[in-house]
Order: sequence, then structure tokens, then C-alpha cells
Amino acid sequence: MQPPHSSPSILNYFVITVILLTLGACSNTRYLQKNQALYVSSNVDVKGELLVADKQDLRSSLSSKSLMQQQANKKLLATRIKVWLYNQKYNEKKSNWFWNIVLAKRNLEEPVVYDSTKTIESVRRMTSYLNNQGFFYATVAYDEKIKNQKAAVTYKVNTGKNFVIDKISYDVPDSALMAIVKSSQDLSLIKKGMAYKQEELGRERERLTRLMKDAGYYKFNRDAIEFEVDTLNKALFRNSLNPFEGFVNIFNERKGLEKPTMDVTVKIKNPEDSSFSAYEQYRINKIYVYPDYSLNSSPTDSTLHEDIRKYITIRFHQDILKPGVLSRSILLREGELYSQNQYNNAITKLYDLGVWQFVTLQYKENNEKPNTLDAYVFLTPKRRQVLGANFEVSNSSDYFVGTGVSLNYRHLNLNRAANQLGVSLNTGLELIRNQGRFELQSKEFGGEVNLALPRFITPFRIRGTNRSNVKTRLTAGINYLSRIEKFDISNINASFGYEWNETVYKRWIVRPFSLNYVGVNLNDVFRDTVVNKNPYLKRSFEPAFIGGEQVSFIFSNNDIFHRRHHSYLRLSIEESGLWLNGVNSIMNGISGKHTNLETLTGLTISNFVKLEADYRHTWQLGLHSAVATRAYAGIGIPYAQSSVLPYIRQFTAGGPNSIRGWRLRTLGPGSYRDTSSTAQIFPDQTGDMKLEGNVEYRFDLIRMFSGTVNLKGATFLDFGNIWMVKKDTLRAGSEFQLKNLYKDLAIGTGLGLRLDFAFFLIRLDWGIPLKVPYDIGNRNGWYMGKWDLKDPQWRRDNIIWNVAIGYPF
Repeated sequence: MQPPHSSPSILNYFVITVILLTLGACSNTRYLQKNQALYVSSNVDVKGELLVADKQDLRSSLSSKSLMQQQANKKLLATRIKVWLYNQKYNEKKSNWFWNIVLAKRNLEEPVVYDSTKTIESVRRMTSYLNNQGFFYATVAYDEKIKNQKAAVTYKVNTGKNFVIDKISYDVPDSALMAIVKSSQDLSLIKKGMAYKQEELGRERERLTRLMKDAGYYKFNRDAIEFEVDTLNKALFRNSLNPFEGFVNIFNERKGLEKPTMDVTVKIKNPEDSSFSAYEQYRINKIYVYPDYSLNSSPTDSTLHEDIRKYITIRFHQDILKPGVLSRSILLREGELYSQNQYNNAITKLYDLGVWQFVTLQYKENNEKPNTLDAYVFLTPKRRQVLGANFEVSNSSDYFVGTGVSLNYRHLNLNRAANQLGVSLNTGLELIRNQGRFELQSKEFGGEVNLALPRFITPFRIRGTNRSNVKTRLTAGINYLSRIEKFDISNINASFGYEWNETVYKRWIVRPFSLNYVGVNLNDVFRDTVVNKNPYLKRSFEPAFIGGEQVSFIFSNNDIFHRRHHSYLRLSIEESGLWLNGVNSIMNGISGKHTNLETLTGLTISNFVKLEADYRHTWQLGLHSAVATRAYAGIGIPYAQSSVLPYIRQFTAGGPNSIRGWRLRTLGPGSYRDTSSTAQIFPDQTGDMKLEGNVEYRFDLIRMFSGTVNLKGATFLDFGNIWMVKKDTLRAGSEFQLKNLYKDLAIGTGLGLRLDFAFFLIRLDWGIPLKVPYDIGNRNGWYMGKWDLKDPQWRRDNIIWNVAIGYPF
């Protein structure tokens, strides 16, 4: 124990903690009584006529807390660290400033003392669950092993044969409801030949309920829908939320059937309320909108102003939004049938404006007009103007320190029409350490102004304007990049386009007009020693016009309905030169071939088509770990008079958001490796094509500062490269050839730490090459034989580390 006056450094505490965690995490049973055992392992062994994926899903369901009553203590980093930390706090009574940080509540896990009665209860629940999934012959047993005061349980599940649905019939006394059911029968979630599952009946009940409510049946209740399941006779089961308990022995005589079957009858009862004999449709009557409603407001406030419009009545204190804009944004109309779907769309449309903090829509029956509803829309506005700033510091092997500062201003309701104005200014610097001195390597600054209008601005009318999150966006910006003693690039851009959500998961971004002016100023020495010696670079650095069209499609289903795994897909295409060449030809014709756009400006028109695909998928492995994957492919093809892509549209590889075992812009193209002295100071390899894949395992480590900061870990595998589409005589091996794809792939791996502050994440990654695409003395390029982790100089040259903001993908 340290003397009172001693104060070890944080590093010493860290080293001590790691050693204690490693050695002490194995002694978690020392605090148990002799007749107790630490519950360390619980497994579910599933056997039956199921596919591998179905077995995995069933195993996961049976392992849930609702069925498996007692959950074993889990391991983290091959030890039960959280249990050990719990013992340090409550049994060892550790307490000082360091231990108070480490022993935060979220880092502790109470030891689970094995209880055999809970195992027996788990068997009962699992059996009931399997019966409800149609496995009426299922058996569940368990194997219990206790050794050295550690208990492990294996549940042995045999599903038997699953019943399948043979016949589906309907019993609906109300003819109007029966017609609705029949019209959507093809969309039913229960079908002939499918395996019986109780949750499918529940989903079908919800589907039918939504169907009735969308047809105007405001008072329809989901409890009116029942399912009658019959395997032997129609009187056997009623209302089958769990109709099987106690009846399993009835099915034993049918165990010999290859595919035991059952019939399902869908019943929709008439209303139990004696005041009306049949369900009635409701229509919208009056629509009242409160655009500046607050928690303390009252709908009957006598001081409210009232503005009666064609479709809505506006009641307000402040004139938040122009009445015409507000009226267009309310999707409800007087006389329409009540619809649950329209209710959801109306709320979504109002939120999409970006003006409201909260949106509430309530219906009340109108006592004067039978079967009508008055709609009350309560809107709580956001602050109109927002000012923000971001500051980033990063470190990489190709520069000592990089800083970035950005200022952002947003007006969310410009001109009281829900127009959003955004202005951003940004600047950044990169410093390098050269012979003990710090030198400026690059500087960048720029700004952008964009205006988003909440509607389509077109010379013709577009039908279906109730699409979600519709915007017409105009953007203009300027960016200046200077690589000291290399080049200066000025980029002035403008674009006009549209954005909208096709569905909840699908989004489109279409820019029919975009224009970039790229101005280049080369340093004389850099031009003579680097650029002029390489025709590809020379053409890349020519000043140019980039003008064309861009279309992007985005699919993302990262929501509460896809917690176990979710996907992201972005497909984009950009064309440059088509309409600019048209302008060039018109000017050429008008002037009698004396002048055109290129001769007038002294700039060339870039002609190319660029295609990109970015797919990501994440699997959540429990509450504290996940596997994230990414696959990327991109290609740019110059055409007409252009032979290369402009510099700002070329592909690069390596760096913190790419293949992390290489420095930014040092990898490729293909098997080419630039070993010149210039490349050591100014790595700048680019290509026309890029293929890349990433796999990253992410896991929680420890929570700090009362859970406000989460320290996470990661291990990753990156692979890919860039290539030239055409042969480059000055860069041997740079062109893409399918037969050389494996040889040209670079593979890197590494470890990472993330500090998650909830609102932003700081990432530190260490990357190292596994396989290189260039010649290192062996044919396959595997680099592990070259590793020399004990050599400090080798580590400095080969272990690439980056500090960055946010996840890499």
C-alpha cells in the first residue's frame, strides 16, 4: 500500500489496473459462500428440422431474459472484469479519486449466484414459447455442471416438427369490413403452407387494424380481431394468444405425420358497445392549427387571433409562418375519410419543414355532425436562428498535426416560409515536423451558402407533392487549398437540385445543374520537377470547367425496427461536360466559329462520367458489441476531348477513413510504389478507379465520469486499392487488370480506441500492413514476415496512427 504522501502517476495507475484486472478477474468466487456457485455460462443447444439461420434466431430468442430467467455473468476481454470491479468496490472497499472513476456504476456487474429453481422455470417458459411458435412436440431439458464453485447450464432443445397452415377462412359478419379484408387478401401475412408462428398472427392483427382505420373506421378496436386455430375440431381452441398450454398431449396421435397441418379462421366481431350495431366510417370536419402552441397554452384562449382559410383555421398569437405555406403543409382536407396513414403523413410533413420542435395532431368527435372529426394541430416552434462552431484536431503519419475550425449559421424560417438558409465558413492547417522544426505543409479555407426551399421549384407541376422531406436546394461556395511550395487550387462551385424521401428508408438527391470552376497555380519548381515529367499529372492540374448533373440514391434502415442489423446503400452518378459542350457549340455557331466558351475563358471543359457505390451493413452482437462492414466501388471514365479526370474528382487510398495501414495518398495506383524523395514529403497518388472493403469489430470497454463518456475498442481489417483505367507509362503496374486483382490488393489491420461523448466521438486508430501490392521480395506480398515490432524506427515507419472525429464508416 502506498504511503499517504505518495501520489503515483496516472500511467502507473493504468499499468497497475491492467495487471490487477488480468490476475484478479479469475478470483471472483472467493467472496461466495461454500454452498454457492458463480453462474458463468449458459448455452442453448437446438436440434430439429430447421435451417441454420432459423436455429440461430431460435437460439437467440430462447436466450432472452424473458425466457431464460437467470443470465450468466459474461466475459469481457477473456475475463469477468465487471464482476471483479464489483468486488473491488463492495468487498475490497476500494476508494480514492482513481478508483471512483473506474468503479462507476455502469462498469460493475453483480455476481450471479446460480439458482436451480430459475433454471426449471426457464425450461417451462421455453417449452411454452416453442408451443406458441407451432412446435407442439418440442422438448426442453437441461444439463447442469458445477465445479470449483462455478456453474454452467446447457439447455437441450428438440423442436420436433412444426405445424404448417393448411386452410385460411374468414368469419366477418359486417359485409363492408369483409369487402375490405378480401380486397387486401393477397397482402395477408398468414398464407397456406407457411409454418405457424404466434407472432405472425399478431402482425396480421395489426395489419388488419391499420387497414380498417385507413378506411375511415376511427373507432375500430384491434381486440375485435380473433383467430380460431383448428387441428382436430373447430371447438378446440379460441382466441389463440396462447391456446396450447395443457393440450399438447392431444397432438401425440399425429406425430407420425410428415407435415402436421392446421386450419386458421380469421374472425372480426361486431362492436360490443350496445350504442351502435356496426362500425361506422368517420370523415374530417374542421381543421384547426395552432402554429405557436406551448405547454402552457390553451386551445380556448380568448386572446388568440383567428385566420380562416380555405382548408384550415389558424389560431395564433405570433405570425410564425405564412398562411399559404402553412395551408400547403397540412395534408388533411375537410370531407376526407379518416385515415391512420394520412394522420402519420400529416405529422411527418410538418416535421419535415424544420420549423417545429413538437407536432401534435388530435381528433375530437363533432357533436353537431354525426360521424365527423375535428382535427387540432398543435405546433411548438423551434428557435429561428442557430449559430454553431466545430473545432477538430487530428494527427497522422503524413503530417504532425492538423487543425480545422468551422463556423455555421442557420436560419430555419427565412421570410416566414420555412426556407432554410445555411452559411458555413471553414479553415484548416497541416503542420509537419522537418529536421526538428515545425513547418506549414498546407492550408485550406472556404465557405458555402445554401438555401433549401420546402417544395419543388419547377416550371411544371409535379404530382405527389406529399412526398416526405421535399426540398429544392441552391448552393454556392468557394474553396482554396494551398500545398506550400507545390500548388494552389481554387474551386468555385454552384448547384441547383432537389431532394426528397421516396419512402421512410429511400432518399433521392437530384442535381440537374452543377458547375465548378477549378483554377490551378503551380509552383515553378514543382511544375518542372514533378508535373511536367508526368503527362497524367500535367493534364490533371489543368484549369477546367466541371459542369453537369448528379443523381444519388440512398437507402438506410437504421431505426428501432432494425436493431439487430441494419444497412446503408448510396449509389451515385455524376456526368460532366454534356450541357457545357452544348453551350460551347451554341457560342461557336453564333460567333461564326471565332470564339466559344473555352477560348473565351481560357479553360477546358472536363468530360467524364463518375460512378460510385457505397454499401455498409452493421450487425449488433448483443448490447455491447457489433460488427460493421463496408464495401465501396468507384470509377471515373473521361470521354470526348478529356483523357483524365480533373484532380478534385480523382480517387485516393489510405488514411483515417480508408485503408488505415497506409498514409493518406501513399497507396497505389495498382502495384506502383513511388519511392522518390518528393513522395516522402508530398505523397499524392491518385487514380481513376477504386475498390475497397472494411470489416470492423466494435466493443464497449468501460464507462467513465458517471456514464457520460464511453470508452470503446475496435479491431479492423481493411483491403483495397486504386487503379488507372488506362495504362500509365510512367507508373508501371498502375492499370487495372482483373488477373492481377489479388496481387494488387493492399490489406491492413489494426486496433482502435474511441471516446464516445454521445454528441461526438474521438477516434484513435493504429494501422499496420498485412499485405502490400508492390514488390517486397516475395510474390504474394504478405508483409508479416517483415514485422519488427521491437525496433522503434520500424514502428515509426510502419505503424500508422490517426486521431480523427467520428467513425471511419
